[in-house]
Amino acid sequence: MRLIFLYGQVASGKLTIARALADRTGHALFHNHLVVDAVGAVFPFGSAPFIALREAFWLRMFEAAAREGRSLIFTFAPESTMAADFPQRAADIVRTAGGAVTFVALTVDPGIQSKRIANDDRAAFGKLRSPDMLQQLRADFDAAMAAMPSADLVIDTGLTAPQDAAALIQNHLAGEKA
Repeated sequence: MRLIFLYGQVASGKLTIARALADRTGHALFHNHLVVDAVGAVFPFGSAPFIALREAFWLRMFEAAAREGRSLIFTFAPESTMAADFPQRAADIVRTAGGAVTFVALTVDPGIQSKRIANDDRAAFGKLRSPDMLQQLRADFDAAMAAMPSADLVIDTGLTAPQDAAALIQNHLAGEKA
């Protein structure tokens, strides 16, 4: 079992690249908004029940997938409502079950990020679309990104098309197995 932990700031291309990678690898795609939207339907974002349930659901999914040998691609946007050790605890769950974890960081130039934020496709999962809100949250995102584990692979999505990024990740994974 492999957990591909794809992380980056808002509008860095996480879901687009994860979809392309899932098509290439056949791995299940478990993107963060599946849980964020489900829990957010009942509890406000950032509330204590929201934070606890979101994390518990994610960790239980990793545990079950690892136990069943089901590889996953997980998308994650680090931000201040997450425990700083969440990525490491997720990795520990997978590794304890005999699986492997690959951390892939996606970066994007702030100018490109600001243009992407207004894309209509971001509305499908209630993603952040306000350039003003992005500007207000940028310091929070930067601090949360700095607390992430070291990436096994870093991809600048302003310079790399989604299909090419998926190919880079797939090639990296093949190299890890060698």
